[in-house]
Amino acid sequence: MNPDLIQIQPWQESAPSATVETFLQRPAFDETAEAAAAKCLADIRTRGVEAVLDACKIFDNAEMTAAEMRVSEEELDQAEAACDDTVKRAIHQAAERIESFAKAGLRPDWTMPTPRGGLLGERYHPMDRVGMYIPGGTAPLASTSLMTVILAKAAGVKEIVACTPSRNGLQVAAPLLYALRVAGATEIYRVGGIQSIGMMAYGAGIRPVELIAGPGNAFVTAAKRQVYGAVAIDQVAGPSEICVLADENAKAKWVAADLLSQAEHGSGHEKSLLITDSYAFANAVKEEVIAQTKIRSRREIIERMIANNGMLFAVVPDLSTDGVALCNRFAAEHLELQTANADMLLPMINCAGAVFVGYWTPESAGDFVAGPSHVLPTGGAARMFSGLTAETFRRRSSFVQFTKEDLAETREAIETFGKLEGLDAHAYAATVRFES
Repeated sequence: MNPDLIQIQPWQESAPSATVETFLQRPAFDETAEAAAAKCLADIRTRGVEAVLDACKIFDNAEMTAAEMRVSEEELDQAEAACDDTVKRAIHQAAERIESFAKAGLRPDWTMPTPRGGLLGERYHPMDRVGMYIPGGTAPLASTSLMTVILAKAAGVKEIVACTPSRNGLQVAAPLLYALRVAGATEIYRVGGIQSIGMMAYGAGIRPVELIAGPGNAFVTAAKRQVYGAVAIDQVAGPSEICVLADENAKAKWVAADLLSQAEHGSGHEKSLLITDSYAFANAVKEEVIAQTKIRSRREIIERMIANNGMLFAVVPDLSTDGVALCNRFAAEHLELQTANADMLLPMINCAGAVFVGYWTPESAGDFVAGPSHVLPTGGAARMFSGLTAETFRRRSSFVQFTKEDLAETREAIETFGKLEGLDAHAYAATVRFES
């Protein structure tokens, strides 16, 4: 790997570096993926399940019948038997922590009194049927099975559909299937890519869902965006990314390992940003990144990401001012605060999918076992969107219960708004209740 591919650049809010500014720009959509998604989804709307099966054959080299799309209980039993005790313990430990966090974040129904004896409030109801996309191409993400399905189950959803691509014919990785069983998926299909999104949204071969959640590649992301409206979606997410804000007390070896944790995902468009106030520390991390890359099993994937301008080190005058400002500008999917005063910096961070506080909190803890879902906004979308929670899978309904006295108190305002907006039927709906 050419060391010059990892640049170390100065940056401050009052005089931003052009190189850093370019790094911060991440395109929201991939035009090639958008076109492919539009074509495939249109075919699914026209031909239904046959189009889904054709797409599986073309894109995943998986030839199957409609009956073979669904993973059977027998296959789930075989997957469970194939997982050793270490794998099962890891899955159960993660599942328990994710479920606890998901349930703790659920909002209770609430009410407040009106001035004249009535009630106002909000009520929450689980969706009936939702769909999850679980990546399984370059890496079978058993953790994503837990980080999505468990949240829907905690919200009270009764029907949870999971789609994941098959590998080597009709095979699905045993740990991924076992994780889906533990999490509570009620239907599992060996269908991936654009075709899985179309299948769930339009009901091609299965009953349609109400919401689709879960991360995916550019093609899955494009498909989710295009079916929005036919179904709800959690968010539009792209390649993984990490930002590490580190002082000279951090360990270069640890920081390098964390930067590489997101570089190995496989699209080649991942981003890893280090922000520090020390050139010496930045150089030490760079040396570690180069050394660690040589021994990683996904070395080629990491080197492709770095060659694609995927890793940059920014040196700022002060971490608590310029450093925090750059963190919020980048609005990373994952942000680590590896500083002695991490607790003090945390309240200053207002744009990040998830924040990992302190030297002993690697991002990978959040990816696998900490509790919050690892389905997070990417590409700067943390300025507009938030990560997946159990609330994503619930409907919120407000309610109004007026007394006669409440309506009498507000009658004049209702009639005034009706007149202002030319909506006399609106106004009369209040007036009529007081006519003799």
